Amino acid sequence: MTYYVSQDSAAVSVGAAETAAALQQAAPEAEIVRTGARGLYWLEPLIEVEQNGQRLGFGPIAADEVGAVVEAIEYGRPSQHPRYIGDIDALLRSQGQRRITFARCGVIDPTDWADFIGHGGAAGLRAALDCSGQAIVDAVKASGLRGRGGAGFPTGIKWQTVHDTPATPKYVVCNADEGDSGTYADRMLMEGDPLTLLEGMAIAAVAVGATRGYIYLRSEYPDAERTLGRAIEVARDHGMLGADVLGSGRTFDVELRMGAGAYICGEETSLLESLEGKRGMVRFKPPLPAVQGFLGQPTVLNNVITLASVPSILAQGAAHYHGFGINKSRGTLTIQLCGNVARPGLYELPFGSSLGHVINTLGGGTASGRPVRAVQVGGPLGAYLPAVRLDTPLGYEELAENNGMIGHGGVVVFDDTVDMAQQARFAMEFCDLESCGKCTPCRVGSVRAQEVIDRIVADDQREANLELLRELCDTMIHGSLCAHGGMAPHPVLSAMDHFPEDFGVPEPAAVE
Repeated sequence: MTYYVSQDSAAVSVGAAETAAALQQAAPEAEIVRTGARGLYWLEPLIEVEQNGQRLGFGPIAADEVGAVVEAIEYGRPSQHPRYIGDIDALLRSQGQRRITFARCGVIDPTDWADFIGHGGAAGLRAALDCSGQAIVDAVKASGLRGRGGAGFPTGIKWQTVHDTPATPKYVVCNADEGDSGTYADRMLMEGDPLTLLEGMAIAAVAVGATRGYIYLRSEYPDAERTLGRAIEVARDHGMLGADVLGSGRTFDVELRMGAGAYICGEETSLLESLEGKRGMVRFKPPLPAVQGFLGQPTVLNNVITLASVPSILAQGAAHYHGFGINKSRGTLTIQLCGNVARPGLYELPFGSSLGHVINTLGGGTASGRPVRAVQVGGPLGAYLPAVRLDTPLGYEELAENNGMIGHGGVVVFDDTVDMAQQARFAMEFCDLESCGKCTPCRVGSVRAQEVIDRIVADDQREANLELLRELCDTMIHGSLCAHGGMAPHPVLSAMDHFPEDFGVPEPAAVE
C-alpha cells in the first residue's frame, strides 16, 4: 500500500507533517511518499492512497483522524469515510482544470529522478536537443506562451532577441522572487516539481546558446530553497545539468541565489542589479535585459511558471499548448485563489474562464457567506473589480479592457464588509514601503497619496483632495521609472471609480 501526503510548506503549516507521522505509525508496512501539493488547500492535510490505478483522496485529515482513514481503507470501504473525496484526478477534471505546467505537482516525490522520468520528465529537453535553437524559439512563439510573471510579454519574442544578439556569454535567469499578495504558484512548483523548472531553463539555454543559469529566489521561501538545492544536485547527477547535457555535448549549469526580501527585486532590472551584488534598484531601459542583462550580457529572464511551461510545449508540440485559451491568451493560467473564499487553492485552467466561475463555482463563494464586493486580480498593484464585473473572462486583453490585469494570476476576494478607501491607502503604503527610491513620482508620490487619502476620509476639503489624488495618480502613472510606481495608482483609481461611497462621495440621486 502506498500513501501520499504533501510536504508543501502551506500544507505543513496546517498539520501535514503531523498527519504523515501519524500515518506511518498507523500503517507501518505502508510506503509514505511526501509529494508537493495538488493546490487543493481547503482539503489539507490531504491523504491520498493508490488503488486500482487511481489516487483516492481524504481530507482534511488531522493527525488524530488518521487511524479511521487507514481502517476504512484496510477494510475495503474507503467511500464510507466522511472525508472521502474520491479520485483526485477526476475531481480536477470536473473543475475544468488542465494540468499542463502542474501535471506532476502533488503526484511525484519532487526530487526523485525515476519518478520524474516515469511521469514524462525530460521529454521536452530531449526533443529540444534534436532541434536547432531557432526551431525551439519558433515552437515557443507558435505556442503563444506569454510571460506569467506579470507583464505578459510574448516569451518567444524575448528568446528571439537573445538568440539573435551575437555577444557571448549568454545567461538564463529565473525570477523566483514571488512577492505579490495572493500568489504562491512559483513556490508550489519549486517545492512540488523543481526538476521541471530546471528542464525549462535548460531548454531556454539550448535555444539561445547560454551556458549558465541562475535562479533568484526570495529569502522567505526556505523550503523551496532546500528542495531546489537538492533538485540541482539530482539534475547534475543524471546529466540534465553540467558539461554534457543528456549526452548532447552541450554545457549548461544552474546556480541558486537568494534575495534579501525586497519586493522591487521582482522587477527584472532590479533583480539583475541584486544578482550582480549591487543594491536592488531599477535600471533605465533600453538597453533591454535580452540585449544587455546579467553582467551586461544577453539574458533570458523569465519567471518560474513561464520556464516550467516550456517543457510541455517541446514534448507535446506548440499546437497542443496553443489549443487552450482564447484570443491572444493561449495555454493555461495558474489561478491562485485566496482571500475571503471558501475553497482557496491553485486552479490551472485554460484562459477564458470568467472571474465569477472561478470564485463562485470553483471557489465556493466567500468563506464568510457574505456577498462578494470586490476582487483584486494581479497582485497588490492590480485594479479592484466590483462584483458586477465578475463575468469578465480571464485573459490579458479582456481584463485590460476593464482596467485590470492578469499579473501573476493571483485572485484575492473581498466580501461586502471591506473598506475600499483603506484598501486604496494600503496600495500607496505598500508602494512607499517597497519603493527602491530611485524616482521621485514613486518615492514621494506614494507618501503624499497616503496623506491625501487620510484627508479625504476625514472629510477635510474632500472634493479638492479627490481631484488632487487623481492628479497625483496620473503623475505617478506617467512619470515613474518602472511598473512599481506606475501601477500603484491603479488599485486607488479603481477603488475611487467603483466604490465612491467609501470615499464619502454620495451616490447620484435617482431620476424620477
